[in-house]
Amino acid sequence: MIRLFRPLLSPRVLVAVAACALAVACGTKRTTVPQGTLDPDKLLYERGTAALNDRKWFTAREYFRQIVDGYPQSTFRADSKLGLADSYLGEKSSESYVLAVNEYREFLTFFPTHERADYAQYKLAMCYHGQMAKAERDQTNTKEAVKEFDAFFERFPNSSLAAEARAKQREAKDRLSESSYRVGLFYFRSRWYPGAVDRFKQVLKDDPGFTGRDAVYYYLAEALAKAQANAEALPYFERLVAEFEKSEYLAQAQTRITELRALVAAAPPPPPKVDPPKVDPPK
Repeated sequence: MIRLFRPLLSPRVLVAVAACALAVACGTKRTTVPQGTLDPDKLLYERGTAALNDRKWFTAREYFRQIVDGYPQSTFRADSKLGLADSYLGEKSSESYVLAVNEYREFLTFFPTHERADYAQYKLAMCYHGQMAKAERDQTNTKEAVKEFDAFFERFPNSSLAAEARAKQREAKDRLSESSYRVGLFYFRSRWYPGAVDRFKQVLKDDPGFTGRDAVYYYLAEALAKAQANAEALPYFERLVAEFEKSEYLAQAQTRITELRALVAAAPPPPPKVDPPKVDPPK
């Protein structure tokens, strides 16, 4: 039978397919529909949905796969394709995440205008969100999550999932910013203040909405102060106090504001700028 949802798969996807197929062969039996059943695709879909809700991923997949492969004209085929993807996502294994990504991408390719296309794009982003590493580790999946959430907002700005997607994207952006901030903190503790200043400023430029930017303000200001740039440091302490009612750095920042204001006020004014003398060009 021709399978319309099978473009060329990457080696990574093929490995994941083989791993999950082995698990299915070892753990489940082929589900069938009794002969003479009216609307067998509907029955399969209902059973697949029930299994999915019960977190019986393999069983749900067997039901949905029969619809996708065996009922090309079924009105449940697109939703079954999503059901397949959801069953892989639900497992949350390295192999199943790969397969979930493939299923959601195929859905968006074959059903780009479907009423649940926003759901597919959101879940595609969540495949990467679910694989985000800790801030000190490689952030490839985090970057992919942010990219797929960007695609979601570009294509489906009025989706009912927008609020949830924005919260999840904020988590991903925070993870990226936290990772970069930690590099800056390492520079600061190593007393390489120019490197710390550059890194902290880059965090604020790339992600002005970073939830943990109070720490960035504080250490950026301290790094500037350590480099004798008190006038430049002061506004970052002031921003911390202005933007955060609660922060572990709040009391320290208020103290530093008082200290730096006194230092800036007592500092001698910079020497006046003197323009170089004009020299007439030789005749």
